Amino acid sequence: MKSKLYYTLYFLYVIVVAFVLYLNGVFTGEDISLVNLGINIGFLIVIGILFIISSISFGRLNRVTYELEDVAFRLQEEYKEAGGKNLWAKYKDNDKVFEEEVLQTAFNKYRLRVRGTKTRRGAGSSCDLSEYINEDLLDRVGMNFFNSGISGMLTGLGILGTFLGLSMGLGAFSGDDIFSISDNVGSLLSGMKVAFHTSVYGIFFSLVFNIVYRSIMSDAYETLEEFLNMFRQTAQPITLKEDENAATMLVYQAGMANSLKQMLDMMKGNAMEQTAGVERIVDKFTGQMQSALDADFKKLGNVLKSVGESQAVSAANAAEMVEAVTALVEVNRNMLETVTNIMERQEVFAKQLSEQKKMLADTCSDMSDEISSQIYTFEQMRNLYEK
Repeated sequence: MKSKLYYTLYFLYVIVVAFVLYLNGVFTGEDISLVNLGINIGFLIVIGILFIISSISFGRLNRVTYELEDVAFRLQEEYKEAGGKNLWAKYKDNDKVFEEEVLQTAFNKYRLRVRGTKTRRGAGSSCDLSEYINEDLLDRVGMNFFNSGISGMLTGLGILGTFLGLSMGLGAFSGDDIFSISDNVGSLLSGMKVAFHTSVYGIFFSLVFNIVYRSIMSDAYETLEEFLNMFRQTAQPITLKEDENAATMLVYQAGMANSLKQMLDMMKGNAMEQTAGVERIVDKFTGQMQSALDADFKKLGNVLKSVGESQAVSAANAAEMVEAVTALVEVNRNMLETVTNIMERQEVFAKQLSEQKKMLADTCSDMSDEISSQIYTFEQMRNLYEK
């Protein structure tokens, strides 16, 4: 089964650890570079920790996947035993459908949702179990937020080891001539060994983990889809169809109409008798009032007549006052227009005065300059004449 593929990560991890130790001379008895060995062991420990965390999440995801598979098989068997009868009546109050807490919690929320929309004849509206048990739930159980980045982290560790090994080799490499350079070639090759080893198993583990992770998630999604399809076929709550709802409404409306008709029939005779009695009482009361208050009504009529005449006179006076006020407003408006025109003319006149004042000042200035020039010329001519 694909869900067991993550065990291959440990098998390959052991092989890579043994291979790295062999290349560093642990098994062959060659000279061991403790720095290179320490770097490789450190990187492998980090990778091992990442694999352990991922394995825990994969194990939890596998338990949920197995639970969905078992419940789907149980639904199929119970559906056959019930002769094709819907199983929701058996599961609507069952709080132990799943052994996994995360699945049972989601199923309990689904039951509450269905119970909230329930009517006397069944579920009032459709609600699919996929709203609560879905791929998002599997992603949370399988720590998709963490495992989706493991492949990139492994590749990054390989690249980091590459640059670290090259830095170590180049840092120990020095010399000015061929003899000193040849003595430092060993340290350069040792650093390059670290660089290539970390790159190889970093990229290798990245590829393998990506394949394993996608296979496990794909298997979980397929199992989830099979479970949901089986639940829809065997235990999906039965909802009222639109025609059934319409028929129920028509029956209810017919019953209400019949009840109202019976009430009207019962009240019809009593209403006619009560209306005739009220008419007799009103006629008798009107006659008594007419005989008792005839004189008073005449006085009241005369008073109302005089009041109406006074109101007519007041209305005429008010109309005359309105006309007078309207004429006064019109006079004020004409006066305002006249004052406005006068103000505008004054502004134009003031502007013209200002312009004339400026022109007069310019003329005086020119005349003063001309007189000064003539006086100066006269003085010059007099001085020439005296000489």
